[in-house]
Amino acid sequence: MTGEKNKKKRLNRSVLLAKKIIIKDGGSPQGMGDPSVYHAVVVIFLEFFAWGLLTTPMLTVLHQTFPQHTFLMNGLIHGVKGILSFLSAPLIGALSDVWGRKSFLLLTVFFTCAPIPLMKISPWWYFAVISMSGVFAVTFSVIFAYVADITAEHERSTAYGLVSATFAASLVTSPAIGAYLSETYGDTLVVILATAISLLDIIFILVVVPESLPEKMRPASWGAPISWEQADPFASLRKVGQDSTVLLICITVFLSYLPEAGQYSSFFLYLRQTGFCYSPKNTCAMVPVSG
Repeated sequence: MTGEKNKKKRLNRSVLLAKKIIIKDGGSPQGMGDPSVYHAVVVIFLEFFAWGLLTTPMLTVLHQTFPQHTFLMNGLIHGVKGILSFLSAPLIGALSDVWGRKSFLLLTVFFTCAPIPLMKISPWWYFAVISMSGVFAVTFSVIFAYVADITAEHERSTAYGLVSATFAASLVTSPAIGAYLSETYGDTLVVILATAISLLDIIFILVVVPESLPEKMRPASWGAPISWEQADPFASLRKVGQDSTVLLICITVFLSYLPEAGQYSSFFLYLRQTGFCYSPKNTCAMVPVSG
């Protein structure tokens, strides 16, 4: 058993070494330096930090746009986005295997952040584009593929943990910063700042992020066919049922994230509606209104 593990480690090192040699020989366009987990970390942090800043302004716009059905529309908008992401994620992943990770990182970040400036231009278009952006809002799928390209198998769980921790850190810090800026300077400044951070993320991908999957390592470059099995979002669900351990893990994760997702999307909205959010500009604060 130990011999097989050592053999796998040596094989992974050989594949990674081959990729590095191909990249250095000009096998694919370069950014700055060799591809690393830190490139993925920065991309994820900037994207979700920008969205976290909008927590308070989004609540205001959502309530002003749908005053009678605020909770319902909040659920529908995020629900449609989630369903579209589920349906498109396998196809985006399969296409990135053929055309490279960098181009799809750029595509997913651009369309995920595209609704941000619309918040102040047209709220209706803002919420419509948020829903439709779910088709490309699968940055995590491409980021995990990027990380898998540049790490050995025994290093992968640590790298995935670092990416997930960065995602959590961005969402923990940015809503508080956004709420403070919204209260002090107004929602417009927060939207402008979030838009600027999104543009910074796009520029970072264009200029700094190197391709992790060299062209010589791809199936057949731009001419490779994509099978329906690769693009079928339900194929992985069918495979899950074939292994009882994996099935139990998936059910546990699903049941764990299901209430958390609903809580995250509605918690601040509930606090405001029930009078637990108070400030001169209706910014959420974790204290009840007295009297």
